[in-house]
Amino acid sequence: MNTKEKDLKYIMHTYGRYDVALKSGKGATAYDEDGKKYIDVSSGIGVNSLGYCDDGWVKAVSEQAGTIQHMSNYFYSSQASDLAEKLCTLTGMAKVCFGNSGAEANECAIKIARKYSFDKYGEGRNQIITLKNSFHGRTVTTLSATGQDVFHNYFFPFTEGFAYAEANDIDSLKNTVSGKTCAVMLEVIQGEGGVNILDKEYVTALAEFCGERDILVIVDEVQTGVGRTGKLFAYENYGISPDLVTAAKGLGGGLPIGICMCAEKLKDVMSPSTHGTTFGANPVVCAGANYVIDKVANADFLNEVNSKGEYIEKMLLKLPQVKSVHRMGLMIGIEIEGDAHAVAAKCVENGLLIITAKNLLRMLPPLTITEQEIDEAVSILKSTLEECK
Repeated sequence: MNTKEKDLKYIMHTYGRYDVALKSGKGATAYDEDGKKYIDVSSGIGVNSLGYCDDGWVKAVSEQAGTIQHMSNYFYSSQASDLAEKLCTLTGMAKVCFGNSGAEANECAIKIARKYSFDKYGEGRNQIITLKNSFHGRTVTTLSATGQDVFHNYFFPFTEGFAYAEANDIDSLKNTVSGKTCAVMLEVIQGEGGVNILDKEYVTALAEFCGERDILVIVDEVQTGVGRTGKLFAYENYGISPDLVTAAKGLGGGLPIGICMCAEKLKDVMSPSTHGTTFGANPVVCAGANYVIDKVANADFLNEVNSKGEYIEKMLLKLPQVKSVHRMGLMIGIEIEGDAHAVAAKCVENGLLIITAKNLLRMLPPLTITEQEIDEAVSILKSTLEECK
């Protein structure tokens, strides 16, 4: 049996796969098992932040794997403590909790918010408000936190304690808040919801309103974090200081990691046994993340992210079938004429790995994508859109 046949026989069908079996890659260029070339503007849904097999990243991960590959969290790890120091220094946050995915990071933030409120106000103040059209993960609790009805099915009973407000509507938020509310959780750009960029005025008003009431602000940066929007974290574009920030995807550069960072007033909320995970802070994963942070967290690199995003947007808007572009940095949604899902599938056939978000095409290219790779990607998209007319 080939790869596809084994997959169909032995792996649960939880993904609608494209008909491609990737074998190797470098930068934003990948090759399948037959040697066919692809330009990848999806980055494994924003995970391969430095592209495929960045030389420095491979070296950092390989050297750590040959030193010590895993240890229990009962022991100290220099790779984890170095990474935590960098993240706190760069963001002004106080402490970090490590996990393995965005959903885990969001679960941690939910637990911290509820325990903070329990410790300070007692039982009953535990509701978390999220925004309609949001996406926060696929565990039962983070599905419940997700503000999309389509995800609230099959897996009953869902976790209680969530309410949903309209995005970009401060009155909707104020009307949803009650004496039970302990936190508001939001993505400043709703990625899975259609690359919806929240208004700065709304986010500022939300943070001010919550701050006056000791309602914690949790910013889910699973998709927007680590340079994706031209800042180290997207909330920096809004001038706010969240109480909790979660990140995952691009931080590991291709290995599984999730983090929850907390502000000073929350640094002692969690104590031994209140949270944990076997593989969180894995030294090999943290070695990769340390390399990613060292490369991404500087002004010149982030300025290049913005420049590349502007260039891609300019090129996309020249295409007749492109109606609009939603973009911040290299987080890009493309509104097109026609069926985005059909176009994405045809793009893959034509050598462009691209994904969708609702009815938009979505690009999350490596932050290191070259101008040549951008030109190739846009050229394939142009011919595919013409083919699909």
